Amino acid sequence: MKLPKQLLKRKTNTHKGDYGYVFVLGGSPGLTGAVALCANAALRIGAGLVRAGVPESLSNVLAVKVTEATVLALKEDRGYLSLQAFGEILKLLERIDVIALGGGAYQTPSVRSLLLKVIKEINKPMVIDADGLNALSTDLNVLKERKQKNIVLTPHMVEFSRLTKLTIEEIKDKRKELVKEFAFKYNLTLVLKGNRTLVSDGKTLFENNTGNPGMATAGCGDVLTGIIAGLMAQGLDALSAARFGVYIHGLSGDLAAKEKTETCLIASDIIEYLPAAIKKIGNK
Repeated sequence: MKLPKQLLKRKTNTHKGDYGYVFVLGGSPGLTGAVALCANAALRIGAGLVRAGVPESLSNVLAVKVTEATVLALKEDRGYLSLQAFGEILKLLERIDVIALGGGAYQTPSVRSLLLKVIKEINKPMVIDADGLNALSTDLNVLKERKQKNIVLTPHMVEFSRLTKLTIEEIKDKRKELVKEFAFKYNLTLVLKGNRTLVSDGKTLFENNTGNPGMATAGCGDVLTGIIAGLMAQGLDALSAARFGVYIHGLSGDLAAKEKTETCLIASDIIEYLPAAIKKIGNK
């Protein structure tokens, strides 16, 4: 796979604003790590700026975990994101290029309402994962009501089961067909995570061949979300960002596993080995 030009070499006269602004929305008590992994992955893959929005009582905790990203303290409801945070998010829109949402957000009624409102009403490219997908599973019509179609969903098999209302066994029987059908129906890019992850925009289908069983560990999906969002922020369309993101994510995991073993691999190792993955692809 050949990297896009913007990932191989940067122009001399540039600044951080030239490489995109990612807003990461999520987090709840005990789950700030998901937001931190996503934000750090977006930065490591090359996004110029990243801001992470979490419930205000968790903002100091997150600030310790993300050095290069900035943190936005959002209105909360007993430690969880509140629908009242929507107004604060709207104030950022002029600067934001991509929104990555759902990681560690949990599923209270207020959180669900906020996530669905963001998806439906904010006309920005998005990568939706975890509790963003769980919120969508309660109202898929939100996807059809969006004006901006540059959107990526990143479910694993259980989350895809919730979205489609099919059993996991039913999905396994015709995985490729269902991924293409879902992506086409809702006019988006779908990433079905797992062994040989699938990526489709409803027209084409990409089957990934990187990655290993060591990546079956907490937080790896949050890293993938950050990588895809970071690539979109740098100008890649949804399908290209998803294809390259999945491939680079898996390759980084493969390189990390060689040094640290599959057994000892953790999600932050994937972020650590992203430079080696980029170098390896770029040297081909």
